[in-house]
Amino acid sequence: MSYQVLARKWRPRTFHELVGQEHVQRALVNALDQGRLHHAYLFTGTRGVGKTTLARILAKCLNCTAGGPGDEAVTSQPCGQCSNCQAIDQGRFVDLLEVDAASRTKVEDTRELLDNVQYAPTQGRYKVYLIDEVHMLSTSSFNALLKTLEEPPPHVKFLLATTDPQKLPPTVLSRCLQFTLKHMPPERIVGHLSMVLEAESVPFEESALWLLGKAAEGSMRDAMSLTDQAIAFGQGEVRHGDVAAMLGTLDHRHVLALIEALAEADAARLLAEIAALAEQGPDFAAVLDDVTAILHRLAIAQMVPDALDNGHGDRDDLLALAARFTAEDIQLYYQIGVQGRGDMGHAPDLRTALEMTLLRMLAFRPQGVPRPAKTPLPMRGESRSESGGESSGGTPSGESSAAPAGEENTPASGEAPEPPSEEESARPSASTTAPDPTPEAVPEPAVEPPESPEAPREASLQQASTLPWEDMPANPETSVEPAPAEPEESVEAQALEPDEVASFVASAPGIDSAPPLEVAPEAVEPAPAEAIEAEPPTPAAEPVVAGGALTHDAWLASFDTLGLSGLTRNLAAHCMVEHDDGEVLQLRLDPSQAAMQAEVHVERIREALAGAGVERRLVISDGELPESVETPKQRADRLAAERHAQAVDALKADPHVKQLQQAFGARLVEASVKPSGEHARG
Repeated sequence: MSYQVLARKWRPRTFHELVGQEHVQRALVNALDQGRLHHAYLFTGTRGVGKTTLARILAKCLNCTAGGPGDEAVTSQPCGQCSNCQAIDQGRFVDLLEVDAASRTKVEDTRELLDNVQYAPTQGRYKVYLIDEVHMLSTSSFNALLKTLEEPPPHVKFLLATTDPQKLPPTVLSRCLQFTLKHMPPERIVGHLSMVLEAESVPFEESALWLLGKAAEGSMRDAMSLTDQAIAFGQGEVRHGDVAAMLGTLDHRHVLALIEALAEADAARLLAEIAALAEQGPDFAAVLDDVTAILHRLAIAQMVPDALDNGHGDRDDLLALAARFTAEDIQLYYQIGVQGRGDMGHAPDLRTALEMTLLRMLAFRPQGVPRPAKTPLPMRGESRSESGGESSGGTPSGESSAAPAGEENTPASGEAPEPPSEEESARPSASTTAPDPTPEAVPEPAVEPPESPEAPREASLQQASTLPWEDMPANPETSVEPAPAEPEESVEAQALEPDEVASFVASAPGIDSAPPLEVAPEAVEPAPAEAIEAEPPTPAAEPVVAGGALTHDAWLASFDTLGLSGLTRNLAAHCMVEHDDGEVLQLRLDPSQAAMQAEVHVERIREALAGAGVERRLVISDGELPESVETPKQRADRLAAERHAQAVDALKADPHVKQLQQAFGARLVEASVKPSGEHARG
């Protein structure tokens, strides 16, 4: 007997042998069991997903005689042994008329086909018309078919199949029950191929089947045909190397090697891997597509590990790689890869475009902007401890610099101190001068120069009247001239006239009687605000440790002195101290932030604690937090809300604000109110 290809030999013969179309199988089985049979069915889907197979199985169910000759014997489980079932399987059943619409497109062919509809079936229970590629019929053929398709004789069933349902007239679609067959995922294709090859006693490698499943692009028939070709190519075996050579595709392990080089931030290895790829003459645009596809899967592995597919049989490898990246790394790399794909048409050659895109990923890693004098190239992944040993002048942005215990004017937490300007360096001497300074004794400010010797005093008084709820300098001689008003200030503050300001300040109690107050540089040039608001750090940089263990109260008190920033600070701010035995410090993380946890953030928190004198092995696990315990994030939010409420109350009680509301119908936008010193807290 001649050889029969796998696609025909293993074609399903019952609904229960069907692979991957459960939604269609369920509807048809229930309709057959309940006797609710429609007269016209339309099966749509891409090639090789089972449209014709479903139609033949349905024809067998309608004509199987194992349960008797009557209509009540219609079953969803054909026996496969009766004469009708065997005739349908062998393609010689008289009452199953298979029509290729691609070769019979004329209206005359359709009329000839419909002339025999009125006659009863010869051998079976129903006369079944199976019209394949029905979208190829002409418009006249569809019109000729409409009346019969809508009201056929009771012994006639129409089974239509097409890969392009958009080309069918709406009048035809409305007369049929439509079932859309799905693409086959690679996992299902690999599982079916494994079963077939085991039954055929053909040795195979699972990684080779993943290559075949991916190349099939959702078609089971294509997968079976490629398997036939792979068996012949490998001399009776299906091996990974043979299948890769047969398909001419890039080995997926080379793409994973590129991702590993990105994880290590090793530019030399990255270029070496690309050079090794170039020897195989690949399509470099396809290589970049594979890299971005893996980055997408890595992002899924970080956020929802259970949703990660095993499309290449590399799920375990990707889960391990995902732990070596931060979330911001992957998002940035993906964006650069997508943009680099669009720029490939403008590059000198595709290899250059691929190399520049991957090197750009390393150059713009989200680790702060590196200083050229401190960061050697090629850039590799330096640890936080190495950068922490630099002086304050060379500390990268986002890292903290510890100040001496007795030093005043401590910068905001998480920010490196900026070198003082000439105005700030001269300001301490100005605070100790006579109460009535001359213009020559005061350094020239950054804003407009004073018009008279009393201008600094008037400027400070104007600031006090403009923002009466802020902490004002008690002594006008020690105050500095304020910077121009921010655009976010309230309308009421900007609407005050100079005469009203002077009258208000003259009547304000306590301005001239309070003791002198020295102005800190942070009040003039506030540091940038961090992602999480916190109170100004205390001069002591060391956490309070009770009995040799770090308590949660000590964690709250010393959180702002740790110098954390970015996502690392956000992760730590949602943690509470669960246990500290002197060797292992256990922190419990809010479950809503569990997706942010990564090894790089845990290491940064551990190093920050070690720098503050708490040498521990850090363990962070997510779990429900007690309602009575307050995390640094919750504490910062509560304090910020309290300060905002106090500022709003002060504004509502201000007589000038009330006057504006009464005279002009002004309305206070509470969301725009910013408490005093908010910029300096950070």
